[in-house]
Amino acid sequence: MATDTGKLEKMLILAYADSKKCENGVSSNADDSFEALINPETYTVEYKFKFAESQGQGTSGKQLKYESTEPLEMSFEFLFDGTGIIDGEWRTQKGNPPVDGAGQPQDSIVDSIKQFKRALLEYKGDSHEPRHLKLVWGENSIFKGRATEVSINYKLFKPDGTPIRAVAKVKFKSSVEETKRALQEDKKSADLTHIRKVKAGDTLPLLCEQIYGDPKYYLQVAEVNGLGNFRFLSQGTELIFPPLAKTVKAS
Repeated sequence: MATDTGKLEKMLILAYADSKKCENGVSSNADDSFEALINPETYTVEYKFKFAESQGQGTSGKQLKYESTEPLEMSFEFLFDGTGIIDGEWRTQKGNPPVDGAGQPQDSIVDSIKQFKRALLEYKGDSHEPRHLKLVWGENSIFKGRATEVSINYKLFKPDGTPIRAVAKVKFKSSVEETKRALQEDKKSADLTHIRKVKAGDTLPLLCEQIYGDPKYYLQVAEVNGLGNFRFLSQGTELIFPPLAKTVKAS
């Protein structure tokens, strides 16, 4: 993919330890990153829905009842190559490789694979999980999520067994920062969990009226959120409004 300037833009994978940082992050503040050697020729996007599939005894069919929309999934293949066939040059992921005493390229892709695995797979001790990822192509952020499957197929080797070509297949699953997800959905249903950020003038009964259609649930919501004084809500505070089925009904 090229921009209007004609410059070839390589796909970037930006890695962040924090989901909120990933949501608004740019390449300059990423914790780690990986640049594709060659942009993918194709990628696959999967849309999935979850349905209840119960069927009555003795019946010949069933009606699928919608339960939820599954997170978007995307699949990519990334090439690692040190054979020198790309653009007619001896290249590695970081440019022209160093040469040995005979002037022959040192064409191992080991370092590139390590960088790739570090960005996608490394377990972060402070957050106790792998990183959140953003895929950027040119000026476009095309995906935010987590890597759920990674397989690396090594194809060519030097005489000493060092790999010089490999293809990595990666499946990503979209992951939306929780507050943004609630704002995007904004479903007015008492059967769903809602997250609201307190604004000026908000009161707990007013928010319960907006979400549940009845202000009387404010005591139950205050208990769920551990509010000692529900009459005073600090601006910017995020409150959880659970499904009514999971609350004790107000009298």
